[in-house]
Amino acid sequence: MLPTAQSFSLLFAFLLVVSPAFASESDHKYQQEDPVTLWVNKVGPYNNPQETYNYYSLPFCQPGSNAAHKWGGLGEVLGGNELIDSQIEIKFQKNVDKASICELELDAAKVKQFKDAIESTYWFEFFMDDLPLWGFVGEVRPNKHVLFTHKIIIVKYNGDQIIHVNLTQDNPKPLEVGKTLDMTYSVKWIPTNVTYARRFDIYLDYPFFEHQIHWFSIFNSFMMVIFLTGLVSMILMRTLRNDYAKYAREDDDLETLERDVSEESGWKLVHGDVFRSPRNLVLLSALVGTGAQLAMLILLVILLAIIGMLYVGYVVISDLNEIFPYLCQCLFHMLFKNIMASFCAFYFFFFSLCLGCSFSWLRLTLRPHLMA
Repeated sequence: MLPTAQSFSLLFAFLLVVSPAFASESDHKYQQEDPVTLWVNKVGPYNNPQETYNYYSLPFCQPGSNAAHKWGGLGEVLGGNELIDSQIEIKFQKNVDKASICELELDAAKVKQFKDAIESTYWFEFFMDDLPLWGFVGEVRPNKHVLFTHKIIIVKYNGDQIIHVNLTQDNPKPLEVGKTLDMTYSVKWIPTNVTYARRFDIYLDYPFFEHQIHWFSIFNSFMMVIFLTGLVSMILMRTLRNDYAKYAREDDDLETLERDVSEESGWKLVHGDVFRSPRNLVLLSALVGTGAQLAMLILLVILLAIIGMLYVGYVVISDLNEIFPYLCQCLFHMLFKNIMASFCAFYFFFFSLCLGCSFSWLRLTLRPHLMA
């Protein structure tokens, strides 16, 4: 047993020594001339950000058959994010003046696809070391459509970590059937003093992601709900006015009230069943608590979105000071919603339908959380 333990200790020590020599996107640290992956993500019309397609749905330079894919989870997939290795050769701190990606031969189908995309103002999205890059497919010029054929990637780094990336495009070429376009790229590395913990500040800046809230649409919807609620209430009041008058009689007219109640028919016969406990009261109480929890979650998310505390984007938070407010929000949501769910289930069970029933209050308050 002792040699085995010593061998494991030596192996562990060896891994600790050599681990800094291997760079990867997981720790965001690179050595000189280590390969850096440029991931292509999606394309879509600029005026409709929700409409996105795979980057290679347009006839760009296609990668090899063994191109790696990366998904960030179900939310990223539903958002149309599918990262594919572009297989463009980029090495850490190594400048590239001009290199070829591929030669793109244009036929009628490819020209039509590119022209439709350019007319719809298609944009694309890349990622390098979890940092996004954006650009347009091309632009419309007088009497012609041009496609940008040269991509200039500017990368700022601090030590062994990438801090900022930027993409510009050049060398626009007109789209003509039968023409061959040389798709090229260049990479320039620039040192910077910005720390790794602050590299997302430019993306988290509020003016950069400022969203315009359509207050008029919200007010219009709110007033429409109030109007429909009032209309339904008036119809119910007119329909049930006689019933209200009948049940609001004085105590000395109880005989007439009993006679009228005995003559009821249809759905009014179940008026006494609302005070009868259902068979699965515990399950119903848990469902009520879970519904209150979901309703409170929706309300809190809407309120936080209105005051501008939510941020939606493909960004990895790397600093504890940045993630702490989000953790506080999550803890507050969980605590508040759980208390609300437990209270609703407890109140519904004991005070509404089953006053005096014997049941463990701890089991009842925990059941909505187990169901959620």
